[in-house]
Amino acid sequence: MLPLNATITHIIEESPLIRTFFFDHEFGDMEPGQFVMVWVRGVDEVPMGLSGKNSITVQKIGEATSKLFELKEGDSFGLRGPFGKGFTLPAKGEKVLLIAGGVGAVPLLPYAEAACAIGAEANTLIGARSSEYLLFEGRFEALGKVYISTDDGSKGVKGFAVDALRSLNLAAYDRIAVCGPERMMASVFSLLEERKVIEKTEFSLHRYFKCGIGVCGACCIDPSGLRVCKDGPVFSGVQLIGSELGKYSRDASGRRVKI
Repeated sequence: MLPLNATITHIIEESPLIRTFFFDHEFGDMEPGQFVMVWVRGVDEVPMGLSGKNSITVQKIGEATSKLFELKEGDSFGLRGPFGKGFTLPAKGEKVLLIAGGVGAVPLLPYAEAACAIGAEANTLIGARSSEYLLFEGRFEALGKVYISTDDGSKGVKGFAVDALRSLNLAAYDRIAVCGPERMMASVFSLLEERKVIEKTEFSLHRYFKCGIGVCGACCIDPSGLRVCKDGPVFSGVQLIGSELGKYSRDASGRRVKI
């Protein structure tokens, strides 16, 4: 479980606070939705979603990600993984709806690419604070229909992802995959329950990880006790009925933090 040394080969500025880092190692057997533990030397080791077999897409939000943003091509960081349970891939001919909020688009992009490679249809709803923060819009458009919502109305439906979702015929989809900020996912979850389609959904959760391999128990969710790093991060909607989703998470000490 020692980290491998990953050298940065290319960096793409996706938005003012989001960058994609390509590195010189390829995870050929990754499942869309799996994550890696990224060791930012001298700072911390944090979980990050894979946006491709040799890339992570990172939002600058804390000490570790801020330090990562200081790195340049030729610099390196440590990687362990990939870990966890990814999304269930569709069968050929199935129709999939991906619902992405902000950097929640990261694990959904490889899912969309894998689905289309199988012969499934992948449509995407992308939500962001404004048009400049829409992530991977062009890449999703190359794979299927794209629906957009922005908080400020600068593109697509003015409002949140759940507002744009209300106009879609959810019964037409065989599978629905969701990833984004937890308040957004909780709102989407409620609508999907209301529309009676929760049984064909999957959600990717974000929790604080210490080990990343299911040993420490720091990421167990209530009331099931399932570990997000090992049993997830992708869970079926049915597994999350009556769970802590949208209510609270935990900090590094294990204390509940209201969402």
